[in-house]
Amino acid sequence: MKIVVLDGYTENPGDLSWGGLEALGELTVFDRTSLTDPHEAIARIGDADAVITNKTPVSRQVLDACPSVRYIGMLSTGYNVVDVAAAKEKGIPVCNIPTYGTDAVGQFAIGLLLEICHHIGHHSHAVSEGRWEHSIDWCFWDYPLIELAGLTMGIIGFGRIGQTTGRIARALGMDVIAYDGHPSDSGASIARYVTLDEVYATSDVIALHCPLFPSTEGMINKASIAKMKDGVIILNNSRGPLIVEQDLADALNSGKVYAAGLDVVSTEPILGDNPLLKAKNCIITPHISWAPKASRARLMDICVANLQAFVDGEPVNVVNP
Repeated sequence: MKIVVLDGYTENPGDLSWGGLEALGELTVFDRTSLTDPHEAIARIGDADAVITNKTPVSRQVLDACPSVRYIGMLSTGYNVVDVAAAKEKGIPVCNIPTYGTDAVGQFAIGLLLEICHHIGHHSHAVSEGRWEHSIDWCFWDYPLIELAGLTMGIIGFGRIGQTTGRIARALGMDVIAYDGHPSDSGASIARYVTLDEVYATSDVIALHCPLFPSTEGMINKASIAKMKDGVIILNNSRGPLIVEQDLADALNSGKVYAAGLDVVSTEPILGDNPLLKAKNCIITPHISWAPKASRARLMDICVANLQAFVDGEPVNVVNP
């Protein structure tokens, strides 16, 4: 079996092993493949049997030009870069990685929140610049410091990651409410399920952990923000297009939203004209919630297991059955 990894660098910049895939066939790994030129993907896939991708598109055009492909594996949970309908027509299973970074992503959401509450990085830098050394007082702070105990966190999307975030928030003394189209017993043990409007109206902190669907795209917008408490904090390390970015920037600049912690934006890498780059009290990180080594190692293991299951004739985690 010939296996081609189209864009392996972000999954494995050198601290993991491709040995599991090498054991299953003749492996070629490319760090990056063009996101816009399908001819590069076509040339690199060639006569491969299995294609592994993270963000490189595998379109109908690519599949038509590479008739030897029998399997497409994702290095991610999302699979929107693959034309799954075209793959299904050709009998090609597309297998994703459904659960690998649950703890890491939940931890990161709380990390964004704690940075907003304390601005630890800013104050550490201030000390390094000598401001504490030359302070006339024994302490100082440049931002309001926020205690989370007793505040309400509303979580939109209460699956595995949302529940992980909820458990940590409860450990910090927060009251947790949640909105999800499919309530569960495990979720009910962590949070009180409420309507979406109640999340908007009563939350001090709103965390987005829902998938990106047509029904959720742009759900954080001028109208929904108007329903929120003055001074609300918004967290998003799910999908960037859940937020209408200009509307959030306007709300940050007016003070309606006190702060935002974002690990995702609508176009990645971020564009220089993104209005959130100049918005007040907006922390943006470069889509790294998923990236601790332990999390990426689990991703690699599942990727290998997915391909092994296909080889064994019993594919798993198939998104286009």
